[in-house]
Amino acid sequence: MKATLLGKEKNDAKFTMTFSADDFEKAIGEVYQKSKGKFVVDGFRKGKAPRKLIESKFGEDVFYEDAINELFSNGYPQALKELSLNPVDRPSADFGEEKIEKGKDFTVTITVTCMPEFEVKDYKGVKVEKIEHPVTEDDINKELEALQKRNARMIVVDRAAKDGDTVLIDYSGFVGEEQFEGGTAERQPLTLGSNTFIPGFEEQLIGASAGDERDVKVTFPEEYHAENLAGKEAVFKCKVHEIKEQELPALDDEFAKDVSEFDTLEELKKETKEKLEKSAIEAVEYETKNAVLEKVYEANDVDIPDCMVEDQLNEMLQEFEQQLSQQGLNLQMYCQYLNKELKDLREDLRSDAQKKVKTRLVIEAVADAEKIEVSKEEMEKEMQAMADMYKMELSKLQAMMQVDNLAYLKQDIKLRKAIEFMFENAIIE
Repeated sequence: MKATLLGKEKNDAKFTMTFSADDFEKAIGEVYQKSKGKFVVDGFRKGKAPRKLIESKFGEDVFYEDAINELFSNGYPQALKELSLNPVDRPSADFGEEKIEKGKDFTVTITVTCMPEFEVKDYKGVKVEKIEHPVTEDDINKELEALQKRNARMIVVDRAAKDGDTVLIDYSGFVGEEQFEGGTAERQPLTLGSNTFIPGFEEQLIGASAGDERDVKVTFPEEYHAENLAGKEAVFKCKVHEIKEQELPALDDEFAKDVSEFDTLEELKKETKEKLEKSAIEAVEYETKNAVLEKVYEANDVDIPDCMVEDQLNEMLQEFEQQLSQQGLNLQMYCQYLNKELKDLREDLRSDAQKKVKTRLVIEAVADAEKIEVSKEEMEKEMQAMADMYKMELSKLQAMMQVDNLAYLKQDIKLRKAIEFMFENAIIE
């Protein structure tokens, strides 16, 4: 097989693969050996009929299609390697108008979209403003208040309900005189001010006492998921059974002993401050890296093939559908809720997909420009971290990892090292 590059226009490469008559004859012979058992010829046991006899009975070209496919499947990767092409899409093949037959060479013209080529620039010495997240006394107090709330208990109170209370209610929903399906519950807990019910519902229970009955009047949102209720006025007949309020534990040494390994509140405060400061340092580094990456992203122009954007969109939608499935939803239901078609949702995500693709290409270009490699030790360290996260033995995880998984992991480490390189070489002003 001989590969000849005809030219490249933007990201599309065009080349020919020429197969000699000998190549074709050899491929036909190999196909005959693989498939002769499929043919039945009188006077011969299955799989024993000579090739010429099969060709005379079923046609001289009986093995042509499989032979051409065999040549293509072996020749195409070889041609890509010889011509240093990195495709990102399936190729299109043109066999021309000349008839393919024995004893003659034949040529296939291939057109394929390749990875965009560009010389990455302005990725060293990137100037970004210094980001700071100082930990204040107020931050520490908020963290302790959150810890208080997580350890609070609910107590029944004998008073009118107020914002923040949890009420236990029965309710039945009506549109006009007709009670609608799904609008009924008994002894349902509801935290006032949580905004978990229809807008306007919770506010109308403020001031109610245990034993009270109230008609709560609401209007369903226009985009409500149940079309028979969307935009309609409704009345919920409610009965309040009890009212509970949150009782916070005292913020003292006893509290510190109950919720931590410390004996005093001061020790708990100190540890809380240290955790917040560690988180702040990580947040600053993360945000600074993003700022550097954004500058490099803006400094480089990349002609992105449409197929790469489409692949990214498919991946994003697949991930989103997995998230929706955890809530018992799918993309079709989500689109119905938003009153959109799937193609509209794809268009909404297109700019994000384009940015993801370009960002990855820029980072890969930096990694290549700096000849960044991933060592065996780095791979083992990453796999050990994964094993620890999944609570598995390293050997078991290694046995489970496929070649593709290892290649993906190696590339991921390489890209992170490229980002780290840009960050370390940035100028923080």
